[in-house]
Amino acid sequence: EAGSRRIAYMQRSETRITDDNIGGDKMAELTIRRAEPKDAEAIEDLEQICFSQPWSYNSIYYDIVENTKAVYLVAQIEEDVVGYAGLWKIGDEGHITNVAVAPEQRRKSIGDMLVGALIEVTEEEGITSHTLEVRKSNIGAIRLYEKHGFKVEGERKAYYEDNGEDALIMWRKTEDER
Repeated sequence: EAGSRRIAYMQRSETRITDDNIGGDKMAELTIRRAEPKDAEAIEDLEQICFSQPWSYNSIYYDIVENTKAVYLVAQIEEDVVGYAGLWKIGDEGHITNVAVAPEQRRKSIGDMLVGALIEVTEEEGITSHTLEVRKSNIGAIRLYEKHGFKVEGERKAYYEDNGEDALIMWRKTEDER
């Protein structure tokens, strides 16, 4: 049972969620906010833990600090970054680059909240459609994206270099475009 959950928007692009099922502690507070330069190391740590082909610290830091087309959000419990989501803005399209949640924090809706917040924030900034690639075998992620209105629109053969796995190309368009 998810327990009681209270969501309040604190300011643009920051959401605080209090939930007795997050963080293992009663009524832990989860904050979703824009990533800051100080978060690059924690994001790199999540990359190392969550992905077989992790992005480098320099790539992450560049996206957060210098890349005006990048949007990164982090999920934080107390002082710990426990998840993040990244996107590149290309015209009016948003290409979701990565979504990651620390293994010990999974199955607590943190990824769901990150994806929802990323879509909301970028739609406010003029993005009208979102796309991403996801491993064909990653059923949990596919279901999460479908929950947010993504649909499989294509496939990239042998997309992942580590094992040659195919990627599904998924798209989500705003209500105006459907």
